[in-house]
Amino acid sequence: MLQPEKLKNPAFLEELRALKADLQICVAFRMLPEVVWNMPPLGTINLHGSLLPQYRGAAPINWAVINGEKETGVTTFKLQHEIDTGDILLQESFPIRETDTAGTVHDTMMHIGAALLLKTVKGLADDSLKEMPQLLSTNATLHHAPKIFTETCEINTAQSAEEVYNLIRGLSPYPAAFTFLKGKKLKIYRAEKTNLPPGSTPGEFDTDGKAYLHLACSDGWISLLEIQLEGKKRMLIQDFLRGYRF
Repeated sequence: MLQPEKLKNPAFLEELRALKADLQICVAFRMLPEVVWNMPPLGTINLHGSLLPQYRGAAPINWAVINGEKETGVTTFKLQHEIDTGDILLQESFPIRETDTAGTVHDTMMHIGAALLLKTVKGLADDSLKEMPQLLSTNATLHHAPKIFTETCEINTAQSAEEVYNLIRGLSPYPAAFTFLKGKKLKIYRAEKTNLPPGSTPGEFDTDGKAYLHLACSDGWISLLEIQLEGKKRMLIQDFLRGYRF
């Protein structure tokens, strides 16, 4: 196991070169310098959590769910200078269900991606794979997947209930979407859309104090199912309401 602090460290590069690898594989890692990815005769392949060229970047799973996509997938491709832009080797798609979170999509992708990676390596070994440039289909919008920051996670209740619901799903289980309850941060891990008509100012809460806690959005309500109030543990909404007084 090599664990260099700097990927251009001469000692590390010499150790890596001494392995005389035919091929290198990169999964969920930071950007590699050319001196590393261009070292083996067959280059370096990357497994990426989207159907490239869509969702290039650090958080492809999160953004696909946040944007309400109905489908995503995994891609193996050859690394080159610009991040996530190399020629595609193989892709496999799968549906995103209405109730999926970033966590459940990740778990599905983990198994599909592992199998696709093995298939890619075998295809490169027997020279049966043809590299394909990344092309965006006609009239398609290119979506990006930048790193998730704290400001990304704050719920904007001026948005629709659908958009808020997708943000919650796309940031669960980590880092979690949040709003504020009496000045304290309230992380929301699970929620569901309701059929209740809009009837309150976005950002306000409605509860019976026992079974439900609803958050008003621009066009309706989100029902909170699993939350964590600042300074408290994560809990189901019924357990939270038993110990909290509005």
